[in-house]
Amino acid sequence: MTINELADDLNQAIQFPGLTNAWTMPIKTRIDMLSTGIKTPVGIKLMGPDLDVLSKLGAEIEAVVRDIPGTLSAYSERVTGGNYLDFHIDRTQIARYGLTISDVQQVIMTAIGGSNITYTVEGLERYPVNLRYNRELRDNIEKLKRVLVSTPTGGQVPLAQLAQIAIKKGAPSIKSENSRQTAWIYVDIKGVDVGSYVRNAIRVVDEQIDIPQGYSIVWSGQYEYMEKARKTLNIIVPATLLVIFILLYIHFQSVTEAAIVMASLPFALVGGIWLIYILGYHVSVAVVVGFIALAGLAAETGVVMLVYLDETYARYQSYGRMKSSSDLRAAIIEGAVERVRPKLMTVATTLIGLLPVMYGSEAGSQVMKRIAAPMVGGLVSSTVLTLIIIPVIYDFWKRWELKKTIVTIPEQEIQSKEEAYEGD
Repeated sequence: MTINELADDLNQAIQFPGLTNAWTMPIKTRIDMLSTGIKTPVGIKLMGPDLDVLSKLGAEIEAVVRDIPGTLSAYSERVTGGNYLDFHIDRTQIARYGLTISDVQQVIMTAIGGSNITYTVEGLERYPVNLRYNRELRDNIEKLKRVLVSTPTGGQVPLAQLAQIAIKKGAPSIKSENSRQTAWIYVDIKGVDVGSYVRNAIRVVDEQIDIPQGYSIVWSGQYEYMEKARKTLNIIVPATLLVIFILLYIHFQSVTEAAIVMASLPFALVGGIWLIYILGYHVSVAVVVGFIALAGLAAETGVVMLVYLDETYARYQSYGRMKSSSDLRAAIIEGAVERVRPKLMTVATTLIGLLPVMYGSEAGSQVMKRIAAPMVGGLVSSTVLTLIIIPVIYDFWKRWELKKTIVTIPEQEIQSKEEAYEGD
């Protein structure tokens, strides 16, 4: 069962009015919370100085984002609307009874909010002992007004005579990032990749939401990871291709032959892209890593083909049989035919090792499948196309060189070399 199927079953089983579900992996959620604070695939961070404005913008963006194709749920944190009890202590009244502000605050803190007075030790465990009034004595304002405050003279005065009690609205919690207050919007998506969704969402939000001056939007969650990975891959992918080209040049000592092998890489990408499309995978870091590995495998198979062609060409040339285009074609056909079995063996062993990954369903298989899929599809296409494309390119190249490097060798020497080769 895939994570999407499991999420569908959980959504059908668990539904609470006014709440939305967002299903993620436990370890992944903890990592996301530590790094970005967002535990859904896409997160929107609103930053600005006024919490009321942030709350209003969050509600507007939440309503807009819910209508974007691919949105499974969108929830904006309520940064305002919390209920608080405010105690306004009357300094004149407490002075009449010989009390200080700290005396009244201590009663409020201990009786209503609770105060840790000691710890209990049970083996290696320590638990605080908290003292406060029972809930039935502090569950409404009228009862709180009757809380007694002891005076230095031994008398007890109701709290209503010393302070005014009122319920005020405030922020349930205040988050800050980069020294600015923030409000977060959690967005869960389905059936669309993160990059495409965020690009569409940015366009829609820019068109329909007017952001006041001094406020900004930061797109976070997995999208933030993707942007960082994209910048890294923009360096790694060209560097990988350059390293492959340099290694090929060191091996062949020829820019042309290295370029011929590199020319086979796009044909390997064709199979990988088609298999990704058939399996319904989106482009991700794992998929790009699979394509990087595919480039190395395709270069390996191309090298084997070119080595056989070079060997056959050199042998024909040493026999003096490289006198015309027909001789060149015969040498290329012979070298390509000898290449079929080694290439198939190389590709088959790699595919046999990757196919169990494609059929796996254990933990981590989703990432491994996206790494293996480009290699499986790319090896199939590169196997077919390399057997055709590289010999053709090699034929064009050597035919151009053949006009300048025809060597004539006596017939007897040709026969003696062929007999020696057959004897070996």
